[in-house]
Amino acid sequence: MDKNNYYANFSSAAGSNPTVNDSEKLLNEIYVDLFLNRLQRIYRIEQLKDFIDQALDERNEEAFYKYAKELNELQESLN
Repeated sequence: MDKNNYYANFSSAAGSNPTVNDSEKLLNEIYVDLFLNRLQRIYRIEQLKDFIDQALDERNEEAFYKYAKELNELQESLN
């Protein structure tokens, strides 16, 4: 689910006179989606750190900069 549409989807579900159960289901879906997305980013950060270590060991400057750039972008997205 696109994070930009969370509020719109929840607002429309809550505003269309749904049962409490429907609103709770949608809210739970949103939280699960956010949680899984965060886990994926955290896993990718750890993976990138390993790739950076390997690039340093191999003195591969191009790979180092590539992975470091992606790592910085992911870390900024978590804040």
